[in-house]
Amino acid sequence: MRETANLFFRLRVRWSAWEIIFWLAWAGAFFYPGINLALLGQVLIWGLFAMSLDLVLGYRGIPSLGHAAFFGIGAYTAGFLGKFGWTEPLSGLLAAGLVSGIVGLMTGRIVRGLYGVGLLMVTLGLNLLLYDFVDRSTKLTGGHDGLQDIVIAPVLGLFRFDMSGHTAYVYILSVTFILFLGVRALVNSAWGLSLIGARDNSRRMTMLGAPVAGDLTWAFGISAFVAGVAGALLTQTTQFASPEMMSFQRSADLLVVLVIGGTAMLYGGFFGALVYVVLRDQLAALNPIYWYFWIGLLLVLIVTFFRTGILPTASQFWIRLTEHRSKRNTLPGGTSL
Repeated sequence: MRETANLFFRLRVRWSAWEIIFWLAWAGAFFYPGINLALLGQVLIWGLFAMSLDLVLGYRGIPSLGHAAFFGIGAYTAGFLGKFGWTEPLSGLLAAGLVSGIVGLMTGRIVRGLYGVGLLMVTLGLNLLLYDFVDRSTKLTGGHDGLQDIVIAPVLGLFRFDMSGHTAYVYILSVTFILFLGVRALVNSAWGLSLIGARDNSRRMTMLGAPVAGDLTWAFGISAFVAGVAGALLTQTTQFASPEMMSFQRSADLLVVLVIGGTAMLYGGFFGALVYVVLRDQLAALNPIYWYFWIGLLLVLIVTFFRTGILPTASQFWIRLTEHRSKRNTLPGGTSL
């Protein structure tokens, strides 16, 4: 039995060829001449942010309308540190993630007994409270004008953030990949299976002795940590933080990203972020006023034709196509051609 379990988990954590290609493509983009590294950096930050929500929404089935609160907490924590003398980026990034993670743990402790509308209202309320506080605290946070005069030292004391965005892109990609490895290991572990089991049937998991409530609290904490790091990355690479980072609009946009890409796949958030951010950039350039109309139309089409998101639908199609080819290449006696 133990050998079977070990084999099961080894198969879950094994990397597929397309996963390796996915990350090599991001690394190779750095060397592509004329590519917009600043835009790709934004895609990675949005993908990391979407992955944080996917941990609680896709793998645990807990919706949130206020996930931007954790993103904003991380962004302003990094901003305050940089403004008031703590300019070292890596330690500032860790501090921002820890502050967001602690708030996430407290939030998870509050919402773990809530369901449905009550759960949505609590997460939305937290988001609106923090946004209103940041937006009105002119002396502390800069209010509408945002937090300015943020200073970020060179990464490792060697690599200064430049206008071309080369250092920022490598920095964002490195942090994103490290966090992805951690989250991927978690969701493919026994703890991750417990989350999925509680999502599908929490009563049965409780009867099996799984700490369903405790797992939810930690899922919120880890998710908030990742979201806070994403927010801190945005602040450090732009040296600016604004109330818009924790607005309800950002939480709604995050849900759009996951709807486009698909949930419970980790990569869905990155794929959705790529589609959303690139389209937003192109459509806003064409029409700065009505570009949201086309995003809404895209969302309707995706929900109509790709009900689980583009990536899960494409994955299911590939599996069916592979099975169909396998059946065609098998003779009636079970012998392969």
